[in-house]
Amino acid sequence: MSLVSVVRGRGGDWPTAQAAQRAYLARPGTLLEREADQLRVLAAAGLRVPKVLGSRPGVLFTEYVRGATLAELVAASPGRTADLLHLVRQELAPVLRSPDVVALVDRAPIVERAVSGTFLRKFSGINGAVYLGRLPYGDLLRDIVLRLRRANGSATFTSSRPVVFGDLKPEHVLFPSDGGRPSFIDPGLMRHPPCADLAKLLSRLFLDLVACRPGENAVRVVLEQAAVHTDIVAAHLSAPEENALLRQLVALWLMDTMNILTTYLSHPTSLPMPRTGAAVVSEAGAVCRMLDLCTSALVPLRSGRDLWRLCLAHVAQAATR
Repeated sequence: MSLVSVVRGRGGDWPTAQAAQRAYLARPGTLLEREADQLRVLAAAGLRVPKVLGSRPGVLFTEYVRGATLAELVAASPGRTADLLHLVRQELAPVLRSPDVVALVDRAPIVERAVSGTFLRKFSGINGAVYLGRLPYGDLLRDIVLRLRRANGSATFTSSRPVVFGDLKPEHVLFPSDGGRPSFIDPGLMRHPPCADLAKLLSRLFLDLVACRPGENAVRVVLEQAAVHTDIVAAHLSAPEENALLRQLVALWLMDTMNILTTYLSHPTSLPMPRTGAAVVSEAGAVCRMLDLCTSALVPLRSGRDLWRLCLAHVAQAATR
């Protein structure tokens, strides 16, 4: 459970939340223990990750990683977007297939960071309905959730579940100033659809475009570059496989955007909000309209390719209105 959820009272009053935390930390295999193990096995497999320095209950200490984030590099040089995405994929692909990494994931995955799992936890049942009802744009958000749940339940997606990084946000990829290999922080290794990592990267990059509005040319270039990279990812697939991948990519991207948007909209005033979160909240209407249009396009008869192109056009419209 996130700190935001605790402050909102989802875990009960403070003594109840503290008791639950103590009970959780007393169990073997806590999230931070699994994250430490994942960092060690990723390092042994050749990925640049921060060195684990130590831990205590509920806290993990690692070396500090310096560098510009993927989001910062895309904002500074939109024309490099495809190359940067390719470099990230190139770094991760062989490591995530490593036998030791696969074996660890099958023993101790971090499924808590899955996009679809987070979406279902947040928006299922009466608690999900109450949560949405308290937010700005609540009625529209309920419609968006229903469409995404319908698409997730009825669409024909790929059944492949390879190991993915799991929490591949643009701010979790850092590039050193000397042009060397990137470092990756905050892993959430699990088995998930093959497009899950790309979906989270694109979700956050596209959300930055809508929230920060860098200008029509920058928006166009980033979206074109994202399309180029996705074409490369899908180049070896058959037509049915490409259709399934693109539909799943769009669905996971929109779920992740919905997850992060509602987290920011429900952020307690007693907690500091990151600058990116404040920007998203200030443009929440535009983000909601984009989600409304994109989820309305998730109809069964539309091809994955047409859906992907249409949703990119909706992002462009939201970011350049």
